[in-house]
Amino acid sequence: MRVTESEQIQASPEVLYDLVADVSQMGQWSPEATGAIGASRDLQVGDTFVGTNRRGLIRWYTQCTVLRADRGRIFEFDVDFGFQGISRWTYVFLARDGGTVVSETWVDRRDGVLGPLVRLGGQLVIPGNRAIHNRKNARITLSRLKRVAEAGSP
Repeated sequence: MRVTESEQIQASPEVLYDLVADVSQMGQWSPEATGAIGASRDLQVGDTFVGTNRRGLIRWYTQCTVLRADRGRIFEFDVDFGFQGISRWTYVFLARDGGTVVSETWVDRRDGVLGPLVRLGGQLVIPGNRAIHNRKNARITLSRLKRVAEAGSP
């Protein structure tokens, strides 16, 4: 499964990249991700951090690894739970019409031998179709990012 949503935002690609790549602040934009533990403000390829998440009263933590970190262009990281891949999140920043089109993509990585069991467990935390759920969350995330970026301060 893969989901991509995009938003035109009146800010530079570098400003938007800096906001998104500061994963400790992700809770300002995302309705589910609340931030990160152990993340520097200048994440590079290979850096790791612990992603913090919440849905209602349920909280969980994931191991994340930065795959691409090209300021103003792309920020991408994998999310794992133990040895099991969970997802990949990619943010692409394209300058357009005096602003930037920011695209957020989620790819489901819950595959392999444990994949069906992990997907079943995921249904207990987030019931229903995961692609629909993550598309809605991406729209919310990008809308909040737009509001903050266009106001000029995080």
